[in-house]
Amino acid sequence: MSGPVTVAIDGPAGSGKSTLSRALAARLGLERLDTGAMYRSVAWAVIQRGVDSDDREAVAEVARNLDIQVGDRVLVDDTDVTEAIRGPGVSAAVSAVAANPAVRSIMVERQRRWVAIHGGGVVEGRDIGSVVLPDADLKLFLTADVEVRAARRVEEGADAVARRDRLDSTRAASPLEVPEGARVIDTGALSVEEIVEEVVAWL
Repeated sequence: MSGPVTVAIDGPAGSGKSTLSRALAARLGLERLDTGAMYRSVAWAVIQRGVDSDDREAVAEVARNLDIQVGDRVLVDDTDVTEAIRGPGVSAAVSAVAANPAVRSIMVERQRRWVAIHGGGVVEGRDIGSVVLPDADLKLFLTADVEVRAARRVEEGADAVARRDRLDSTRAASPLEVPEGARVIDTGALSVEEIVEEVVAWL
């Protein structure tokens, strides 16, 4: 394709979204946005502020007032939280925070603005092709057996990965699902290089 390109990558925890999005962005010369890091940033801030994650309005207020910058490093109000947002506490809290409809509305607006500013890009998450960018040039949905995904998330374990699958797939606001028109890729069956070559051919 010539001109701006937008690629939406969705999938459950440990399906390889970050690995593929990095490789694909590098191959295509595009910017990359990890939307999961945005929700993790909110969860981190909620924990830091001692806010009850079940208090939806309070959590939304935290999200509304956060300055989140996602790139090679993740900054929240100028604090580098790149490693902190990958800790077990945030991993345990992020699904509940991401299920908050007001938080999702705030983040979706920011994600669409990012794409508009960058003129496209590779965007990864759980509702990119279905909600954030339903008109993306290419929509991918990554999957793999839960055992394979749990092995990639050894710090969480199979039970935690399965729990996140259940929470993300059953939430009322933007549940994890295969977007209409998305190409489904089993990342347990192919190497990153093989997937990138296949995706480039689709474009």
